[in-house]
Amino acid sequence: MLSRPMLTIHEVAELLKMKETTVRGWINDGSLRAVKFGRDWRVAFKDLERFVEERANRPAPDTE
Repeated sequence: MLSRPMLTIHEVAELLKMKETTVRGWINDGSLRAVKFGRDWRVAFKDLERFVEERANRPAPDTE
């Protein structure tokens, strides 16, 4: 079961302050995991978080 609704390409682009064409490029080259429903792509929030975390210049601090 999905814990959060999936994001559209437009929503991902807005969250990251990027262009939709950039997000589509990441999906097409396999960098960003997405699911295709008909003609539209959707990105799970956890996959977007993983994508951003993998590109961080250092690990996140421990939050214990």
